[in-house]
Amino acid sequence: MWQPIINCSIDASGARQAASQGHVVVIVDIIDMSTTLEAALEAGARKVYGASPDGVIVPVDVKPEVIGLEAGKKALQHNCPVIVVAEPRWDDRESRIRSCAPVLRGLKKAGIKEYCLLPNLGASTVKLADFQNTVVVAVTNSGGVAFDAAFQAGGTVLTATVARTFGKKGLETAREGAKRALDQACLLTKNITFVAASGNSVEDILASQYLAQMALSMARHP
Repeated sequence: MWQPIINCSIDASGARQAASQGHVVVIVDIIDMSTTLEAALEAGARKVYGASPDGVIVPVDVKPEVIGLEAGKKALQHNCPVIVVAEPRWDDRESRIRSCAPVLRGLKKAGIKEYCLLPNLGASTVKLADFQNTVVVAVTNSGGVAFDAAFQAGGTVLTATVARTFGKKGLETAREGAKRALDQACLLTKNITFVAASGNSVEDILASQYLAQMALSMARHP
């Protein structure tokens, strides 16, 4: 059985570097992107993505329109509705539409005519709509940017959290994220890098380290 090397990194630049090295890249953005997407998967989402908001200036290549196009193609392939989760959380819908405009252009190019737009509220986001058999794109400043950067560098990109969801508590969400990363790494014979979405977020850094330790333990004692 493949035994991946398990690493930790930070920020979109770390995500891009890990992807360029061929790793499975796991984005950890506790408040709230990766928690939102964990809840979405738990609620039945078929596929989840992250993407950069419009106008974000970062030292790496991000192309949210490409993410939107990819998500749209996936949705059409499986005849799935699309849910876009965006920021700002508490502002009006028009502000969220502006922030995710490139993703919406990508969806339109793919042929998606309708989508559901929701605020990024973490685990409680799934209370706002039916996520069963959906494709979800989270357009956010930290986790979305890091996911986008890794995706553009050709990476296999996942997300994980340690926060509670409505269906999981205690260590369950962390175990789920670590197992998802290990399953992909073993399937593709790749190493793993857990990326704290923001180097300024202590919770992301600590969570990424914890997830890496859990994945290492699970790999050694399957």
